[in-house]
Amino acid sequence: MNLIEEFNEYRSQMNDKILAEDNKVIKRIFNLDTNAYAEGSVDIKSKEMIGLACSMVLRCDDCVKYHLGKSYEAGLTKEQIFEVFSIATLIGGTIVIPHLRRAAEYWETLENQ
Repeated sequence: MNLIEEFNEYRSQMNDKILAEDNKVIKRIFNLDTNAYAEGSVDIKSKEMIGLACSMVLRCDDCVKYHLGKSYEAGLTKEQIFEVFSIATLIGGTIVIPHLRRAAEYWETLENQ
């Protein structure tokens, strides 16, 4: 199983288990997240770029992988992704560099799947 399949399978399995607990607060948070990234006044590509930059600055590797996958599905280019990487690294500082490395690797995997 490759890096992308492993991430997506684990995320899906755990989300199913968490949502099966039928906790209203958790379900509402998941719903807010889904709706925040839906098409609206701001297009999906822009929303994914925002989510990616924020995730990098917050140093959440799972979030970075998720937004990279969605960005890839939305048709963002490598050049666009690297512009987002540059903004996130500028805002977050050098502590973001390890996450930048993993993000670049994951993007490369997405492109080569």
